[in-house]
Amino acid sequence: MGATSHKTLVLACGALAKEILVLQKQVGADFDLQCLPASYHNFPNKIVPGLEKELAGIYDNYDEILIGYGDCGTGGGMDRFLKRYPKARRLPGAHCYAFFAGLENFDAMMEEELGSFFLTDYLVRHFQTLIVKGFGIDRYPNLKEMYFEHYKRLIYLVQDPELGLTLQAREVADFLELEYEERQVGYGLMAGAIDSVEKGEGLTHVL
Repeated sequence: MGATSHKTLVLACGALAKEILVLQKQVGADFDLQCLPASYHNFPNKIVPGLEKELAGIYDNYDEILIGYGDCGTGGGMDRFLKRYPKARRLPGAHCYAFFAGLENFDAMMEEELGSFFLTDYLVRHFQTLIVKGFGIDRYPNLKEMYFEHYKRLIYLVQDPELGLTLQAREVADFLELEYEERQVGYGLMAGAIDSVEKGEGLTHVL
């Protein structure tokens, strides 16, 4: 990739692409967007190598870079990796559930019930592909009990209620035999990060 007229890059999980584009349009933010495969949700060990590969050729083209991931199961590997890239900042929290819900709200939900399984709009739409097929439950149904035996409830964190995904989310809860809850959280801390790009405040303003 050659020189760019944009000063900011958002390098994100593919599962966040739709939401990032919605926020970009809402605030009129000017940045480049690149995404890693959403399937890395199931393979956290692929995230840091994937980011490193992408940044290797484009890092010098940007003044600042927003990494559209939390820790996302890397066990601190994300933050260790980002120490080598001082212009890059990741989203706050352990994963997308936390920065969509808000860190304090997410912690409160986990304290209330540690066995909580979370869905976002993306995961509701792609549950069959990402979870059922991705984990092999379609081929080996007994895996469902093994993967989800410690969960008690499912919480659907709604970004866009106009998508009308409640019925699908309830069907997922029924399939997993979990109690269903729904929280209208919007775009959470990600909205502030994208807004800061538009205002030119720098990512450190919100991260």
